Amino acid sequence: MPRIENWESFPEGVRQHLVDRMRDRAISIADLNQLRLWIETRPEVPEGDWYKDFGSCKICGSGSYPKTFLLRGQAAKGNAL
Repeated sequence: MPRIENWESFPEGVRQHLVDRMRDRAISIADLNQLRLWIETRPEVPEGDWYKDFGSCKICGSGSYPKTFLLRGQAAKGNAL
């Protein structure tokens, strides 16, 4: 299984998209902190689509990279982590 990459390794377009979605989705500071701590552990993630629920949001990705954030009520596809 691949591991999630660290923030500095994300392609610039992915980083900018995530920052934009963080602002759009009004994600709580507590959930952003949980997300930061989770990414710092470089967890294993599936090769395909996955998501992780942080309460006020879900982060969705594919393989080593997160792709977007969803709001609490939005449906995510892939494997739940």
